Amino acid sequence: MDIANLIARRDPSDIVCCSTTDRVRDAVKLLAERRIGAVPVLQNGQVVGIFSERDVLYRLAEEGAFCLDREVGEVMTAPPVTIEPSATADEALGLMTRRRIRHLPVMQETAMIGFISIGDIVKSRLDEITTEAEQMRQYIQTA
Repeated sequence: MDIANLIARRDPSDIVCCSTTDRVRDAVKLLAERRIGAVPVLQNGQVVGIFSERDVLYRLAEEGAFCLDREVGEVMTAPPVTIEPSATADEALGLMTRRRIRHLPVMQETAMIGFISIGDIVKSRLDEITTEAEQMRQYIQTA
């Protein structure tokens, strides 16, 4: 399966994002309220970074609670690692594994058209495996 199929039914306007000028405490609240691990960070409508739980933990360990008053642009991971919609789920999984990340903006030229997590890819692969196994069972039963 390619990434385009994975995000086909998603509306890009539903992607939860934050701005470089948002306060870390507000971004943390957003992550907690939405029960998500990361958000793309936008500046002038362009993806310039990713803000994740890890960014918060690293800064808390270094600076303590002071980091909560910083701007997201000061603590985000930048530049973002991205993927194109034509990439396969296996390519995305490989990229995430190599870079030790769990989220990828899906970019078509300069526009973000999706945001995927490692959980999305794992679910997609499990669905494929389940479908293949069921097809094999049916084939064996009819042979």
